Amino acid sequence: MVIAAAVVIILAVLSAFVWPGWAIKKDAGTTAQGGSSSQQQSAETEPTTPTIEATALPDDATELLKAMPDSVLNYARTKADASTTWSAASPLEEYTLTYSTGEKAKNVTLVAAQWSTSDSAKTQYDALVAAQTGDEQASGNVKVSGNVTGAYVVKADASDAKKSVAIWQNDTVVFQATGTKEAVERFYQKFPM
Repeated sequence: MVIAAAVVIILAVLSAFVWPGWAIKKDAGTTAQGGSSSQQQSAETEPTTPTIEATALPDDATELLKAMPDSVLNYARTKADASTTWSAASPLEEYTLTYSTGEKAKNVTLVAAQWSTSDSAKTQYDALVAAQTGDEQASGNVKVSGNVTGAYVVKADASDAKKSVAIWQNDTVVFQATGTKEAVERFYQKFPM
């Protein structure tokens, strides 16, 4: 009897290696790894390529404007205009771009500007962050090839709880992305600059 029980236990343990996961209890709403299956399913169903064409840049586009990607995940650049949003901070150049999925409600508006020094860009970054009064959702350092080249912060839009604002500095360039919370979260994390 003891031998039979020992054999059953050994077979059960060995079968766990042959058929991994059979002994892991799963809730209806979660996976074995502890994440929500609905969250994972949503992330898996979010497109990673745009369904619309990016708008071409003008022939006389500057290097900064040319560096702006045609798309970020399923967001295609649909507009790129010179702007003066931060003119009081005297950037060398500044643009307001719109990235869209084709659904206007999901648009992300990106302001990008460049200064002659990283200190000047940092001053603008600090001013923008201080002006955002919403709750902080994320923050950290911007790294390029392992070196810290700036910082980022994402805050809730104080005027609209459904929106967020991501601000980041990468050396001499400052970016500010505004849109729905979900759109901004996906967008800034994959923006290549």
